[in-house]
Amino acid sequence: MDVLQKITDEFQLKPQNVKNVVDLLDEGNTIPFIARYRKEMTGHIDDQVLRELSERLTYLRNLEKRKEDVRSAIEEQGKLTDEISEALSAAETLTEVEDIYRPYKQKRKTRATVAIAKGLEPLADIIQAQDVTEGTAEELAMPFVDEEKGVSTAAEALAGAKDIIAERVSDDAELRKKLRKVFLRTGEITSKLSKNDDGSSTYEMYADYSEPVSEIKSHRILALNRGEKEDYLKVKVSIDKDFAIRICSAPYVKAGSVTTYLVEEAVADGYERLIYPSIEREIRSFLTDGASEQAIKMFEVNLKPLLMQPPVKDKVTMGFDPAYRTGCKIAVVDETGKVLDKTVVFPTPPQKKEEEAKKVLIGLINKYNVDVISIGNGTASKESEIFVSELIKDPSLTHKVAYIVVSEAGASVYSASKLGAEEFPDYDVSERSAVSIARRLQDPLAELIKIDPKSIGVGQYQHDMPEARLDEVLKGVLEDCVNKVGVNLNTASPSLLSYVAGLNSAIVKNIVKYREENGKFKSRKELLKVSKLGEKAFEQCAGFLRIEGGENVLDNTAVHPESYKPTLKLLELFGYTEEDVVGGKISDITQKIKEYGEEKAAGEAGLGVLTMRDIISELLKPGRDVRDSLPQPMLRSDIMDIKDLVPGMKIKGTVRNVTDFGAFVDIGVHQDGLVHISELSDNYVKHPSDAVKVGQVVTVTVIGVDAAKNRISLSMKKDR
Repeated sequence: MDVLQKITDEFQLKPQNVKNVVDLLDEGNTIPFIARYRKEMTGHIDDQVLRELSERLTYLRNLEKRKEDVRSAIEEQGKLTDEISEALSAAETLTEVEDIYRPYKQKRKTRATVAIAKGLEPLADIIQAQDVTEGTAEELAMPFVDEEKGVSTAAEALAGAKDIIAERVSDDAELRKKLRKVFLRTGEITSKLSKNDDGSSTYEMYADYSEPVSEIKSHRILALNRGEKEDYLKVKVSIDKDFAIRICSAPYVKAGSVTTYLVEEAVADGYERLIYPSIEREIRSFLTDGASEQAIKMFEVNLKPLLMQPPVKDKVTMGFDPAYRTGCKIAVVDETGKVLDKTVVFPTPPQKKEEEAKKVLIGLINKYNVDVISIGNGTASKESEIFVSELIKDPSLTHKVAYIVVSEAGASVYSASKLGAEEFPDYDVSERSAVSIARRLQDPLAELIKIDPKSIGVGQYQHDMPEARLDEVLKGVLEDCVNKVGVNLNTASPSLLSYVAGLNSAIVKNIVKYREENGKFKSRKELLKVSKLGEKAFEQCAGFLRIEGGENVLDNTAVHPESYKPTLKLLELFGYTEEDVVGGKISDITQKIKEYGEEKAAGEAGLGVLTMRDIISELLKPGRDVRDSLPQPMLRSDIMDIKDLVPGMKIKGTVRNVTDFGAFVDIGVHQDGLVHISELSDNYVKHPSDAVKVGQVVTVTVIGVDAAKNRISLSMKKDR
């Protein structure tokens, strides 16, 4: 298999671009670096496609290696034929390769291997050939009766021969491939309750359930798996047994022989005892892998916009971590996230010391000029939000204050982590949580990066996913987001720095140590003084690290140091200086380049056109944050109760989570409402993620309220 050609065809890319990407990956370049700084070589392939291509490249290379290993193993046995070699070359999946290898693989003790050890393989050959038309099968078996070998009767000899034929049928690669297709096309997945207790109600809809394998949705596969894992459900996949046995019989059974009935029995036994259990496991595994990939994809789709939410900048923020008995933990942080003060108040039950809490918080708000209160959405959030909505109307406040409810998912995980303890060694767990809730409003990416992505609270069934695969995908999302935004080299936490392309934990420690010993970095080239940060690491990371107020204005942009000279040449070409960039006096450079000719300008500066366009956008706004162009989060100054909702009411809300079946929207009543996929748009929506994203502010119409069950049904259709 030509791996490069295969990838070219699958991804529908230009052959040269694919070759360049593969070469760049093989040279040890990171995905963010390739996506950002090698656009001319890749044809401007984005980071997501690059990751998919990289994963596919790894799979195909592993496939080719496995083919060679299997070919060598069969050849060592002296059994490699042109037919087997061609089948291996044509195999497109690891499953197909393993099917081809199955008959030659060293087997554990089976009924067939026992029969072969008793010398019954020649009898199996005679029976399977079905050439004998006279006499009886017992007569054929008599020469193989041998007490010393453990074959006492003709019946035992025939039984052993059938076991050998059954295993041959089971090892038939083409037959298994055909049956897999039948299972996927016509198979049915069924489930029944295996026990009745309080927990079984969770799986009520799966108590007596069946659905075609070809139609079942990913979230239902994962629900069935979880129910089975918790011993509430018995799940199986099956096809019509008689039909399956007919498929198995077709290549093996010939009419008119005295041994035909034995082959029929062996085939039926081979299907029921060996093939069906094996292929059922494979189909279950195939469905689970597909469902897991879809769930991981949903996690990726949700996580990216959550991390890329615009920071609420230049606001003194009060973090409000709600609770009942132990009180609400409060932390006030300045515009940079530095903690100014902390306390505990008890406005919620059972104490309900509202007046006392109000006095304390108004004092803090006025003292530190708090602009916004960030309330965690966990336990006691509802009561806390009601309290805060009244608090900010108090006439004794010296200036206007708004509030927002933020997801506190993962805050407690961070608070109890080693990282949280290192950052705030003198704070208890709940105090750290209040700081996190404040900071995640000011800079969601910088704060959420400290939390295990599985605990951030978006996606579905993430704790049931293959951990290594989930971690790999989520690391990619974090890496892409961090490098897209860029990182302030002089203020970034080790957590943030660890996701910068080209940096590992050892280099990150050395960067922080260098900062502590030498003060702020004044230029990117100073990075080369950091221990273990060599030329390759510098090449990969430099463009993603920013230095505000440094020696070179380009150090505060995404312009890579390798392009500094061409950039200065470009500026000089149109009569600009570095000082003009700092002073924002190059606003007409785009028009000048257009009049001059893009390709001509790029060529004279020694740049590619795509790279030049990126450089121009950076020069126009040095130090820009790509997140600033996104819609800002919705700050609130009022509150409603679920009982205030009536069908037909239109409300603005924030998308909190997107699943395969719809989107959950926070409309300010503590309980998120569900917009089912069928209610997301007046037009057809293939998948909810095509219509909405986490963090998006949307207008919804209430179409149903069940206060008793805390269920709210919403619609985004215009005609509602």
